[in-house]
Amino acid sequence: MTDRSLCLFALHSTAALGTAVAAALNKPLAAHEERVFEDGENKTRPLEAVRGADVFVLQSLNGEPEQSANDKLCRLLFFIGALKDAGAARVTACVPYLCYARKDRRTKPNDPVSLRYVASLFEAVGTDAVLTLDVHNPAAYENAFRCPTIALTAAPLFLDYVKALGDEPVCVVSPDPGGTKRADIFREALENVLGRPVGKAFADKRRSAGVVSGDLFVGSARRNRARDRRSDQHGGHTPSCSAGCPQGGSGARSGAGDPRSVHAGVRSHAHGPRA
Repeated sequence: MTDRSLCLFALHSTAALGTAVAAALNKPLAAHEERVFEDGENKTRPLEAVRGADVFVLQSLNGEPEQSANDKLCRLLFFIGALKDAGAARVTACVPYLCYARKDRRTKPNDPVSLRYVASLFEAVGTDAVLTLDVHNPAAYENAFRCPTIALTAAPLFLDYVKALGDEPVCVVSPDPGGTKRADIFREALENVLGRPVGKAFADKRRSAGVVSGDLFVGSARRNRARDRRSDQHGGHTPSCSAGCPQGGSGARSGAGDPRSVHAGVRSHAHGPRA
């Protein structure tokens, strides 16, 4: 491997995405080893020389039955540390879903600001840059890190998807009041692409100790194919369909038509509850 060459790794839990990214780049994934010991500890190391290389490590940090978000985070951090020890010139962590990114502020007394602590962990092992997709709060994400950060968005992909629906009426729905600004930006972009008006609405949603409440639906979604701007995307911020059901019922009472269409985009991403 030549000095300052590009090197792409994908940890096992994100191997499918890594393979697709490598194919798009026309570059093979670099080999590595992941080993789990009898006591539950793990070891991850590169099997190729990385000295002087510009390394990118792909690992989505969403929890799964096989590996929790904490397990994935530790493996990624240890691997980045091993890469820096092996002489990598630069290591960029590519995390499509960044765990703890939603815990960027205190909502109750003495709450942890977990995003800031996670940022410190990345910096401690020598991470040179962190890249993520549709992060919960871009400003908080950027401010939590001292190393460079990149926040990508999947919005252009969804613009193409909605455009392919043809002339069907469309309404962009935010799953909670806090997402209305982001949803409205997406709605304006969608209007520019479609060349016609796009409806907008939002649902009231409150979560405390894992319990979701709120049954208010505001907006005009009648005869529209509604799109939940944030829930449609990977790493969306509605933890499960249960969060959408109360608003769906009120949506029907508010003239939204079939509540299933209002929350057509809601799906689970194995996100944990928020206090």
